[in-house]
Amino acid sequence: MLKVHSSTPVSSNNTNKPEDQRPRGSDPDPQFNWRGLLLFAVAFALIGGAFIFRGGNLAQIDELTYPKFSTLLAEGKIVSTQEKPVELVVEEGRNTQTISGYYRKMVTVPPATEPEERLVAFRTPIFMPFNGEALEKQMAEAGITPSVRSESNLLATTLIGFLPILLFLVILYFIFRSQLKMAGRGAFNFGKSKARMMARDKNKITFKDVAGVEEAREEVSELVDFLRDPKKFQKLGGRIPKGVLMVGPPGTGKTLLARAIAGEADVPFFSISGSDFVEMFVGVGASRVRDMFEQGRKSAPCLIFIDEIDAVGRHRGHGMGGGHDEREQTLNALLVEMDGFDAQDGVIIIAATNRPDVLDPALLRPGRFDRQVTVNLPDVRGREEILRVHIKKVKVAESVDLAVIARGTPGYSGAELANVINEAALLAARKGLKAITTRELEEARDKVRWGKERRSLAISEKEKEVTAYHEAGHALLLELLEHTAPLHKVTIIPRGPSLGSTMWLPEEDKYNTRRKELLDHLVVIMGGRVAEDIAFGDVTSGARGDIKQATGIARKMVCQWGMSEKLGMIEYGEGDEPVFLARDFNRTRDYSESTAQAIDAEVKMLIDEAYGRATTLLTTNRPQLEIIAKALLEWETLEGSQIRDLIKHGEMKNPPHRDPPPPPIPTEAIPAARTEEKKSNDGTLPGGLAPVPA
Repeated sequence: MLKVHSSTPVSSNNTNKPEDQRPRGSDPDPQFNWRGLLLFAVAFALIGGAFIFRGGNLAQIDELTYPKFSTLLAEGKIVSTQEKPVELVVEEGRNTQTISGYYRKMVTVPPATEPEERLVAFRTPIFMPFNGEALEKQMAEAGITPSVRSESNLLATTLIGFLPILLFLVILYFIFRSQLKMAGRGAFNFGKSKARMMARDKNKITFKDVAGVEEAREEVSELVDFLRDPKKFQKLGGRIPKGVLMVGPPGTGKTLLARAIAGEADVPFFSISGSDFVEMFVGVGASRVRDMFEQGRKSAPCLIFIDEIDAVGRHRGHGMGGGHDEREQTLNALLVEMDGFDAQDGVIIIAATNRPDVLDPALLRPGRFDRQVTVNLPDVRGREEILRVHIKKVKVAESVDLAVIARGTPGYSGAELANVINEAALLAARKGLKAITTRELEEARDKVRWGKERRSLAISEKEKEVTAYHEAGHALLLELLEHTAPLHKVTIIPRGPSLGSTMWLPEEDKYNTRRKELLDHLVVIMGGRVAEDIAFGDVTSGARGDIKQATGIARKMVCQWGMSEKLGMIEYGEGDEPVFLARDFNRTRDYSESTAQAIDAEVKMLIDEAYGRATTLLTTNRPQLEIIAKALLEWETLEGSQIRDLIKHGEMKNPPHRDPPPPPIPTEAIPAARTEEKKSNDGTLPGGLAPVPA
């Protein structure tokens, strides 16, 4: 969630190697390929030599048929002199011989326009068994005695026959040469580990850049202290942990914490992803595990970081298709290397995952992963520290109070807070500001959590009115009920997937939620549908998200939190853990059909009671509902303080600032149909409410 720096791999396990060395399997620096040039030169030389050797020269020669040659011979146009004799070329082992020489031919040579007689070379193939006697008789009558020359073209013929094949093989070699290098200098390197050693001078992230996870940082910092001074811990008989598993939701900084360990530790640090072990060939994963630990032992003591270890560490025996699973073979190799019969000390494994429920129990036992470090969402103090880390990269106005921003972002992860700072910087740049103000930070906070405003969405006035009453119902109940979080903002501007939103933010971080708070929250959720019914005498499909959210809360109250007087403190079901299909595919419920009917009845009773309370409150306070809805139609977005002024005084003491009008909508645009208004969120964190649109 904080600073991100790319790692630079080096080739050896020795940290004293120069930084320009490369990891195993990497290509050398590109140089001129003399070997390839030589191969091409030899190939072309052979081709040219064969043609020259066979043809004698590359001058233009007329190929004459035997009848044409006989005609020219009878007409006396064949020349036979001492300088230009007629030759009979006898090729060994062949019945076809060749007559070559010169004959007189009328040709036109530019720039002359009239043809003139010239001597032109010719060549005529003669099949001796049929034309031999006739040829001798004709040449004797013409007074020509040919000179006989024998030659053997077997070598040239053979070369010409094999040269296309040779040229094809050379081309294939150069095509696949680079691809073979990319595969790790050959197919036999698939089993080599892809772990990269991180150079310390290239990794600038330290523990100073990690905020909001103090306890987790202290636990992993002990590894660095032990590696730097092992005798300090060995004096009392302590041993270094063999493995540390970092568990937490996405975006809380697990990978960042590992990079900080690499930046702090003065030992070799290898990093690899869980998916890098799995390959298209069987047995490659286990081979890479063994090779990775072999590299680690050569550099011991060292650290190996495996990101997303659930890619190879899932439960064994839960394969959906049966048979031997390649992932299980890789996991077995990892288990043996971490704490097998001949395991050695000095190699520490740090792994990260956000799905610890799918990991194999043998992987989690002490001796393999001795510690499980939980990296939770930051509290208000942690969020302020995270914001201070990220705020160093941007220009912020002096009036910005990060403590206020931290209190207004409950439930945000470190990655989301980093995104808030980045979005605020982009907003300020678009507005042409010199520094980020509180308004940009608040707008970025709403954008990150609830989506960007969609002012250009074509919505009819009737749709806006329905949305205004719907959100007014939520907002009014938030202020009327006792056990609810303070109202933050109400808007009928489409944002993200919703057409309107009612946002509330708790005053402090909540880790437990009382039953009264949950019941009042159900009433607030019902307020949108009830307000539509009161105002128009009909309801719309816009409450789909409300229904899903309320049903999820009510079912958890009955099945998980023991808040049903009829069913008591008994858990029904497996909780709200993510589903692991291979494990949960055939799992059946552990309660009877009559109990299931009782659960459904209790859930419906909670929903019906909340709907009834919402109807009573909104009917009693109908004037305030109308005032809020009309104000929303006029201003589109109202703050919580402005809603409270409308409820108490019927008017706003501090009206909102009017934004410039949005660009005009083309007349041919078709109004969008009202779809699901709320995000599909059950609205709860473990033991508490989340600030979600209502």
